[in-house]
Amino acid sequence: MVATANAGKVRELTESLKPLGFELLVQGELGIASLPEVGCTFVENALAKARHAARESGLPAIGDDSGLVVPALGGAPGIRSARYAGEPADDERNNAKLRRTLAAHANAGGRGHRDAFFTCTLVYLGAPDDPAPLIATGRWHGTIIDSPRGHNGFGYDPLFLVAELGKTAAELTVAEKNRLSHRGRACRRLAALLESA
Repeated sequence: MVATANAGKVRELTESLKPLGFELLVQGELGIASLPEVGCTFVENALAKARHAARESGLPAIGDDSGLVVPALGGAPGIRSARYAGEPADDERNNAKLRRTLAAHANAGGRGHRDAFFTCTLVYLGAPDDPAPLIATGRWHGTIIDSPRGHNGFGYDPLFLVAELGKTAAELTVAEKNRLSHRGRACRRLAALLESA
């Protein structure tokens, strides 16, 4: 079971894990509400989500926490990526706030202010009280651009330029994104951990 209500994450996890032999249920399909994110790190949030879903369902669970990190902004948006511009979560408002914040940072003489990376942490629990969770992470480095490009993906994808392709994450095909992305990398690492467990 996947412990997320984010449709974009569900789609990417399903696409990445299905070829590896995984069939996923989403917690909402079983009437399980999302757990508020109160951790200080991606690992804490992913672990809490997985424990909650496993406890409520009685099934093994995968918790996902991910976001965009801009080192020049002290790691923001970071674990607040989905709600960077406040509640309710809104991709357009989050992207607008990121562009404004980066522009202000550049005007203040900030260097390397556009370097960024997406990070994803996946936690697998075989049971709610599993004392040895499997933890897989993935990072995807890029640059934040001024104007959004592309209509695929979600979140900050239209602003995240993949230098080696000259495209934003929102301009990539599903297959390209799964091959390169933080979530795709974390899924492959999780699959390897499960095979060797």
